[in-house]
Amino acid sequence: MARITRVMRALVRLVMAADASGEVRSTEPDLCVDGLRGGRVHMRGLRTSVAILTATITISLALTSAPASASGLSLVLRTLDGSQNNLTHPSWGQAGTQYLRVGHANYADGISAMVSGPSPRYVSNRVFNDRGQNIFSEGGVTNWGWVWGQFLDHDIGLRDETSTGSAALPFNAGDPLESFRNDFGAISFSRTPAAPGTGVATPRQQINTISSYIDASNVYGTTKDRLLWLRAGPLAPGATPGAALMLTTDGYLPRRSARGDDASAPPMDLMGALLATPDRAVVAGDVRANENSALTMMHTLFAREHNRIVAALPDWLSAEEKFQIARRVIGAEVQRITYAEFLPALGVRLAPYHGYDPRENAGLANEFAAVGYRAHSMIHGEFEPFVPAARYSAAQLEAFEAMGIEVELDGSNVKLRIPLNVAFGNPDLLEQVGIDAFVTGLGERQYRNDEQIDNTLRSVLFQVPRPGVDPASCGGPVVLPECFSVVSDLGAIDIQRARDHGIPRYNDMRRAYGLAPKGSFTAITGEATQQFPTDPLITGDPIDDPEILDFTLLLDADGHVVTPGTPEALDEVVVGVRRTTLAARLKAIYGDVNSVDAFVGMMSEKHLKGAEFGELQLAIWKKQFEALRDGDRFFYQVDPGLPFIRALFGIDYRQTLSDIVRLNAGVTLPANVFLFTGD
Repeated sequence: MARITRVMRALVRLVMAADASGEVRSTEPDLCVDGLRGGRVHMRGLRTSVAILTATITISLALTSAPASASGLSLVLRTLDGSQNNLTHPSWGQAGTQYLRVGHANYADGISAMVSGPSPRYVSNRVFNDRGQNIFSEGGVTNWGWVWGQFLDHDIGLRDETSTGSAALPFNAGDPLESFRNDFGAISFSRTPAAPGTGVATPRQQINTISSYIDASNVYGTTKDRLLWLRAGPLAPGATPGAALMLTTDGYLPRRSARGDDASAPPMDLMGALLATPDRAVVAGDVRANENSALTMMHTLFAREHNRIVAALPDWLSAEEKFQIARRVIGAEVQRITYAEFLPALGVRLAPYHGYDPRENAGLANEFAAVGYRAHSMIHGEFEPFVPAARYSAAQLEAFEAMGIEVELDGSNVKLRIPLNVAFGNPDLLEQVGIDAFVTGLGERQYRNDEQIDNTLRSVLFQVPRPGVDPASCGGPVVLPECFSVVSDLGAIDIQRARDHGIPRYNDMRRAYGLAPKGSFTAITGEATQQFPTDPLITGDPIDDPEILDFTLLLDADGHVVTPGTPEALDEVVVGVRRTTLAARLKAIYGDVNSVDAFVGMMSEKHLKGAEFGELQLAIWKKQFEALRDGDRFFYQVDPGLPFIRALFGIDYRQTLSDIVRLNAGVTLPANVFLFTGD
């Protein structure tokens, strides 16, 4: 039996070591496998079925001939930082390398200085301002869309956040379209540091600090130290890390104090209330896991999924083998959900996959990271868990209301309306609501991916109500300006970040992606006119009249007119027509279509049929996600280890996101959580 166990372990390592090219590597040059000696066994061109057949033959022969040392065969695995994925270009996609560029860098001096343009907050007040009117996805994409999108973003990209000093954005309290108070008098902003060796004699570049591959680095981290802290077991020198990831006794992410010393915990970004209570931060593979409760939920689900897989593996495997098998499966699950569910739900259709292409650089493009993937318009302003009322005590419901959460009793059930600002920097909230309850609150449609951004992000990002204000009075579907005294505008920051990174203007960006430039503002938006109407309600300079943002027509998904101020206006609108066209406002702001900021132009484009995007954003996503797929040697569709893991252990990577929720939160959701069912 011991010999069979050794052989099975050798077989596990042999097949786990096969990469997408069919090559198996060993760092043990004297190791004998199946009577063959040497440091490499080449199986070039073999498909998964042949690899499994070879493994079967190996078992048969090894039952009589395998030496005891067979269990020492080393694995070929993804590195934590993405290095060595491409064997010819080992730094492609690696953490700490420069973002790629599709177009030419655009700096005022050709080297580093940001180009000028309209004040980002001025643009935001006239373009991104939703005036509290919810407009939902016309394709019925649920909130799982933006939540997965953010979770995925934190797997593939993170700019260097080292402060380079303040480059604050102007804030004009006298702007006729400004409704928020900002005691700081400006909007905080710092430039991304220049990549070493750039920005002096050559154009300024920026660094992606994490691996660009879709490899679940947000679960495991990109450094050995972070991963060792996350793995269960002691950190003492010489100790063997556990197979599982560290969770609390009730299955939530560990706090910074989990190992008894906050200072030794890996760094995590702090925001909102966490700035005053940093010990409450949870620790995960990515530093941003505390940004909002839904993101914390995703990290928790996949940490639990890792541990579920580990628990299903046989005891004859070592802790390290169990860990690496689980990590391999988790990475495949994240990839499959992305390519089989997330992208199709958004209408992103890629070219057919023909296997790994070592000529494809899977690095992240600056245009994608700084503009194309900034789909903040999709983010819904609240979460709406719906569970039996008996789930919470009266005291718990009162505590929720005191936080600013609206509690709606509906017979034997209760709905919690959790404003996004309450969920910012609040990992405690996930445990208070319960992950099994929280997952029920994402089935509503996400916001339409257009130029409008919810005020929770556009004005009070990561802010808490000002002193003396009762948070309970700040709840509801519309952000109340009087509750806050500091402005942080994610839309304005998106504009400035593109200028900071030297991203081309809108039409130049279109050219870079092989698209024809637009010759007019109506060509961008698809509207009939770029002139302001003659309207008695609009006086003076139209671009400075708040009436230009009034909604004059609301329609639901069936094309029926929705009356403003009704419950349907909060939950059913997919089309909103304003008193003035977006094209007219863009013309008044920019004057020349060639001066439009890339982010603003991209978000203003008319959507293509069947997609949640306009032409430019769709082109950016398509190019990037094809590169992330084709340039990944470990992509799940060509990984020969995955079918073997399924055959030998019954562990299948082919899980939908609905399956992940069911297996790890005990809640049954629709089969495709990304599409609205109407329930």
